[in-house]
Amino acid sequence: MAGIFKAYDIRGRYPDALDEATAERIGNAFVGLLAAERIVVGRDMRLSSASLSRAFTRGAVAAGAEVADAGEVSTPLLNYAVAAGGFDGGAMVTASHLPGDMNGLKLDRENAIPLSGDRDLPLLEARVEEEPVARAGGSCRRIAMLDSYIGKVAGFVRNPRPLTIVVDAGNGMAGPEVPRLFERVPAWQLVPMYLEPDGRFPHHHANPLDPETTRELQDRVVAEGADFGIAFDGDADRCGFIDERGERVREDLVTGLVAAYLLEENPGAAILYDLRSSRAVVEAIEQAGGRAVRSRVGHAFIKARMREEDALFAGELSGHYYYREMGFTDNGLVTMVLVANIIAASGKTLSELIRPLDRYPSTGEINLRVSDPAAVFAVLEAHYRDADQDHLDGLTVGYPDWWFNIRRSHTEPVVRLNLEAETKALMDEKVQEVLSAIKRADPGVQVV
Repeated sequence: MAGIFKAYDIRGRYPDALDEATAERIGNAFVGLLAAERIVVGRDMRLSSASLSRAFTRGAVAAGAEVADAGEVSTPLLNYAVAAGGFDGGAMVTASHLPGDMNGLKLDRENAIPLSGDRDLPLLEARVEEEPVARAGGSCRRIAMLDSYIGKVAGFVRNPRPLTIVVDAGNGMAGPEVPRLFERVPAWQLVPMYLEPDGRFPHHHANPLDPETTRELQDRVVAEGADFGIAFDGDADRCGFIDERGERVREDLVTGLVAAYLLEENPGAAILYDLRSSRAVVEAIEQAGGRAVRSRVGHAFIKARMREEDALFAGELSGHYYYREMGFTDNGLVTMVLVANIIAASGKTLSELIRPLDRYPSTGEINLRVSDPAAVFAVLEAHYRDADQDHLDGLTVGYPDWWFNIRRSHTEPVVRLNLEAETKALMDEKVQEVLSAIKRADPGVQVV
């Protein structure tokens, strides 16, 4: 069981690290930790998800909980079910964007509040090691929430005009939802790609951050003359956009675009942005009359901070977009709807809408394998001691015309570097400068 409890969730290779016996113990401990009477359980399409879901449910029922089995669903639908159904908690069996031999659990309290990695997940891990709880009164029943959920998402549509949208579900859990949504918006034409859930991932991994996974989608957008394309990850809480030219759109710039749109009807609202985001995102929020709130990376941290700030919206560089109206949870399908609304209202193409935001050259995320992250951070902190610095998440170093953030990954054994500058020449110069400083601290550093 060692190593499967991560900063935001539980995940590991099936069945070596995460098997049915472990899932059953986690289900039992989860009910005990929350003192839950009613929970809802969902799963994605991975080949191991059904058996892991049944095992988790056995453990929860043994602990005395009434379990509502939502079946194969997306994580956003599961989050919606937790809040809309008034459950004490929820569990989603998924490994999100990871390969098919991996699996995991995303766990929520009431109102779809995620179990925190700094307190709740360590407590849960400790309970899993204890003797399972046995209480009478447990049961399991099936529920269906798809129609209600799609109705909620469709409520975000505003004055639709004819649009052609190519959707690549990556054989993940967006697949069953997308056609149901398009049925409610006849003005939109759906060009489907890989909507059939298939845990073998026969076409490509469902990870829109990987450029290799969107090449076919990019070609299809151009071939169809579509207004835009969208790719979802395996559990549909994350998405990536392709403009009408077939070009990938940076995820942080989508944050700026959606934030400005939402602020038109909600002036002065707080908008959270992931600290790796472009300075253009902050400027867009402030120009639209919003209050830009900087956040550390990770859904559990962002959701908690959103509640503290009563934030209207939040966006991450990883393609997670969060909405107050969806219970402070992330939702790829809602993001697709809002981008369609923006294109329809503006009469502009997606590339025209993004162009004003895409003004600062960025390296994107550079993953580095280092032997001693703390030593690397210390060297960089000393080297750039004349800069503005903070440690909200890793180390952020800022100058008037360029900045970078370097942080440890919560999901992989690497550190991640993001750097942005006012010109490409300055960006190229500074990224080499920073990498050289890292190499002096750790001569064995590898770009991975």
